[in-house]
Amino acid sequence: MPEVDLGTFAAAHADGAFVIDVREPFEYVGGHVPGARLIPLARVPQHTHELPMSQPVYVICQSGNRSWTAAQFLIGRGIDARSVAGGTGDWITGGMPVVQGAQENVA
Repeated sequence: MPEVDLGTFAAAHADGAFVIDVREPFEYVGGHVPGARLIPLARVPQHTHELPMSQPVYVICQSGNRSWTAAQFLIGRGIDARSVAGGTGDWITGGMPVVQGAQENVA
């Protein structure tokens, strides 16, 4: 099961990676990775068809637990999913850019 560290994810993000955030809406609006699409963990099965099959999908949550679960599910559906170890918590602690509110693609 692919899990990537924060540095690997940051490089992929800078290159335009496809990112989904599997936290709950209230967590997402409090601060998320720019460009991350919100799909709460419980709703991932209903949205699998919306995810790309031709590129990796980076899955992030707060610490890495929910993203691990979601990535395992997506891999089982043929998607190249990669869980981000440390999640949004480490992203924020590392001083990376954060968006607050429901906007996805704002730096």
